[in-house]
Amino acid sequence: RSKAAEEGEYPFAKGFATRAIHVGQEPDEATGSVVPLISFATTYQLKSWTETPKYIYSRVGHPTRMAFEKAMCSLENAKHSVAFTCCMSAGAAIIHMLTPGDHVISLEDMYGGFYGYFNEVCTKANGITFSFIDLSNLEKLEESFTEKTKLVWLETPSNPLLNVYDVRKISEIAHKHNAMVVIDNTFLTPYFMNPLDLGVDIVIHSCTKYIGGHSDVLLGVACTNSEELAGKLFFHGIELGTSAPPMECYLACRSLKTLALRMKKHGKNALKIAQALQGHPEISEVIYPGLPEHKGHELLKSQARGFGAIVSIRVKDGFEIGRRFIDNLTLFPNCPSLGGVESLICVPATLSHRVVPEEIRKKWGFDMDLIRISVGIEDHEDLIED
Repeated sequence: RSKAAEEGEYPFAKGFATRAIHVGQEPDEATGSVVPLISFATTYQLKSWTETPKYIYSRVGHPTRMAFEKAMCSLENAKHSVAFTCCMSAGAAIIHMLTPGDHVISLEDMYGGFYGYFNEVCTKANGITFSFIDLSNLEKLEESFTEKTKLVWLETPSNPLLNVYDVRKISEIAHKHNAMVVIDNTFLTPYFMNPLDLGVDIVIHSCTKYIGGHSDVLLGVACTNSEELAGKLFFHGIELGTSAPPMECYLACRSLKTLALRMKKHGKNALKIAQALQGHPEISEVIYPGLPEHKGHELLKSQARGFGAIVSIRVKDGFEIGRRFIDNLTLFPNCPSLGGVESLICVPATLSHRVVPEEIRKKWGFDMDLIRISVGIEDHEDLIED
C-alpha cells in the first residue's frame, strides 16, 4: 500500500499495477494529454525576484524527472527518490557521503561494476576501505565492524551466484553499529521486494534493467525514507553532474506501466527454464532461488513476493562447452546486460565481472564455467526448445 494512498492523494491506488500506471503520471493539466508531456527545456523562467520556482535548471530538476521519481516513491514505499544517469551514478552519490578513512562492508559475490569502482576508484582516490565478506555469516558480519564502518552494501539475490541474504537481520546489525544499509534491488524490482520495509536505508536500482525493461534506457534511481539522505543524494547528483535526463525518465515512466505484467511473466518463465535445465547431462548445477532446493528459497519467500528472473548454470566441462552452448542459441543474444523483455545470456567472467580478478572470482565460487541467463517474456516453450 503506497504512502500516497495512505495520505489520501490517491485513495484508490492501492495495488501495485494501479500505482505504476497512475502515480506521477497524471494527465497534463495544460493540454489534457493522458500521457504526461516530456520536457526538454534546460532552463526555466524566473517570474519573481523573491520566490524560488519549482524548476530552475534541468540539472537541478525537470518535470519529467519529477514524475518518474514520484512514481518510484510509490512503488518502493519511499518518501524520497532521486533519479540518476545510471545505477553507478547513484552508487557514486552514496559513496560521496563518506570521508577518507571510512570503512564499508560489502557482500563479496557482487556486481562486477561496483566491485571495480570500489577497488579501483574509491580505495585509491577517496581513501575508503572495503571488507568483502559472506553476508550469510552474521557472526562474521558482526566481527567486521570497526569504529570507522559507515556503510553495509548488499544485493540479494546476488549477481551472478544468486545468493540470498537476510535483509532484516543485516539491517538490524548494521544499525546497532550506527552504519547505514544500501541494497541494490535491481534483480527483484519493487514488484517482488520493498527493502525499505525490511529496514534498509537506501534502495538503488539499475533502471536500465527491469524497470526500463526494453534495453533502450540508461538510468538509475535511489529511494529512501530519510530526508537527510535524500538531500545528500540530490545535492551530489547536481554537483557530480549525474542528474537523470528527460528522455530516459520519460521512457522509464512508460515502462513502469507494464512492470507488474512483465515481472509476472519473467518469473514464470524463469522457473520453467530452471526446471527444464535440471538433470541435463552437461550441466552440473542449476541456480535459481525459485527452486525449492535452493538454499535461500525459504528466506527469500519470507522477505520478498517472488524470486526474480535470473537463472545461473554451471557447465561440467568448463568454458568450451558453455561457449558452444551459447553460440548455438537463437533466442538468447550473448549480452552483458539483463532485465529486458528479450532473453539474454552471458558468461559473467568475460563480461559483467571481467574487472574481478580470476583468483577473486574463484574465491567467490565462480569462473568461466558459470553462465547467467536473463529470462525474458517470450513463450517459454520456445525458449526451452531453443
